[in-house]
Amino acid sequence: MKQRELGRSGLHVSAIGLGCMSLTTADQAHGVIRAALDAGVTLFDTAEVYGAHENERLVGAELRGVRETVQIATKFGFNVNNGQEGLNSRPEHVKEVVDGSLQRLGIEQIDLLYQHRLDPQVPIEETAGAVRELIAAGKVAHFGLSEVGVDTIRRAHAVQPVTALQSEYSLWWREPEAEILPVLDELGIGLVPFSPLGKGFLTGTIRTAADVAGQHISMFPRFNDETLARHQALVDAVAAVAERHGCTPGQVALAWIIGRLPGAAPIPGTSKPERATENAHAADVSLTPADLAELDRVSADCQVDPLRYPDHMQQMIDR
Repeated sequence: MKQRELGRSGLHVSAIGLGCMSLTTADQAHGVIRAALDAGVTLFDTAEVYGAHENERLVGAELRGVRETVQIATKFGFNVNNGQEGLNSRPEHVKEVVDGSLQRLGIEQIDLLYQHRLDPQVPIEETAGAVRELIAAGKVAHFGLSEVGVDTIRRAHAVQPVTALQSEYSLWWREPEAEILPVLDELGIGLVPFSPLGKGFLTGTIRTAADVAGQHISMFPRFNDETLARHQALVDAVAAVAERHGCTPGQVALAWIIGRLPGAAPIPGTSKPERATENAHAADVSLTPADLAELDRVSADCQVDPLRYPDHMQQMIDR
């Protein structure tokens, strides 16, 4: 798979990465990560809060033998003690988290360290300063932010250059284009989109709320019958482009991102090896300017409500 630079940071990663949050067992992690590696994926994304530290252990164990050829990203920002117990980006806590993450991952340096969510109780300058010290100590190579607004990006970048912003971005959620993407381009910061498949909606497998009943994603407000029905035109447009290219709708959704944004590397997640392979090969799909224009036009009329999360999660979004 072709590599690309995240913004102008000097960090080169595969055009498609792997979000590892859904990996919960050793067998599952082995199958999915091996499939991703075989397909050329080099960027693997985890976080200390995923599985209350367990996800980092699983990811680290699978990547230990290929450490020199992959980039490992993880995140801090929560109190974690058998689960999630509120935000915490105090400098002393950040340093403790990094030491723990290094041990769990079995590595000497984290390639990309994100603040998972902005902590309103801690000035971003203090948090960025802590990461700057960790970079100077050789424990971290690059600094990232997640789901933050323009002011936070600028303030953090002034203390420690930001390599990447992780944020939701897809054909179904293009809000970052208004203010965020121009600032990233100005400052040379890359974008690492999560949920690039619209949490599964863009693959065409979700048409009614019943299709996600009982699943984790059912808690998101967007998965109601009215919204799903109103936005089927977008799913249909993606499917039509996929048919023309002889690929899957999911591959089209990913190819749209990497075709439009040369400094971005989406991180679709999956618990199935075959999906990891499919997602990675989206990098082989070359959409035409006409394809991109068509998808741009249809998706502009099919954008999900800005209130993307349940209330307790929406409050953690910095805009």
